[in-house]
Amino acid sequence: MTELDLHQIPGHVAIVADGNGCTVSEATLVDVVDGALEIGLRWLTVDLVASARWSEPLGELRAVLADAERVLVARRDAWHARGVRVRAIGRRGERLPRRLRKALDETEALTAANHGMTLTLGVDHDGRVELAAAMAAIAEEVRDGARKVATIDGDVLAAHLEAPDLPDPDVLVRTAGDTRTANFLVWQAAYSEFVFTDVAWPDFRRADLFAAVAEFQRRERRFGAVDPT
Repeated sequence: MTELDLHQIPGHVAIVADGNGCTVSEATLVDVVDGALEIGLRWLTVDLVASARWSEPLGELRAVLADAERVLVARRDAWHARGVRVRAIGRRGERLPRRLRKALDETEALTAANHGMTLTLGVDHDGRVELAAAMAAIAEEVRDGARKVATIDGDVLAAHLEAPDLPDPDVLVRTAGDTRTANFLVWQAAYSEFVFTDVAWPDFRRADLFAAVAEFQRRERRFGAVDPT
């Protein structure tokens, strides 16, 4: 294991998996979840099926969505037994296959009362769409007289996101040598520490998660403040 200070584990690690052409990779997801549990991580978020994948050829997209459904069904009992709460963020509409929507709903219901690590899976999550939906909901409250414009601030907007209890990621890991956030957790990642790795998602394992955490531990977080020295 990469040398880690187990007393300084970040609260939340988010991982942006590869973009077009990448598989869901059950082996990767299982090993990364196991690694996160091993070091006591409380929140792990993985962009499992990015919204950008809907621009791929239909056959490839269908294969990825079917794979996501299969992984959920295959792994949820084991995660439940270990106290993992599993939930998804992203659009849960008709463009998701019925079987995948059912698997997401059943997995969330099965693990909802668990108090161990929260595993959040991005499935058709679009950060800009999430922000637009939050602002539309706030606008409706203003229109209906339930909220005054003067009360709107960052906390109010955050409370209208898909998962209001999701803490901002301390670390956002980008795989496969890409150096963009890919529209993932746009609001939440404003002050995240970014870690870039050349390792592609299908090859990513707990050792790579540990390396990202070790990199985080070497940094000084200032959240945009000026270095006093």
